Amino acid sequence: MRYFSLPDFGGVIDSERARNPFPNYAKAKGKYGLLQLDAIAETYWTLHKHPSAWTHDLDLRPFKKPF
Repeated sequence: MRYFSLPDFGGVIDSERARNPFPNYAKAKGKYGLLQLDAIAETYWTLHKHPSAWTHDLDLRPFKKPF
């Protein structure tokens, strides 16, 4: 049986595609203000490694994002 995850990215992913056109935005967000690619990959890898636990909806948000 296969399961799936529906990711919800509640922020901007830290990449050249985001930083180049919007350098001031990325700078204003500061450390942990953008989603880090390594953290996203680690989250997906953790879901993949443990088939006994799964999720239907996965929210990924920057650490500094207020709620």
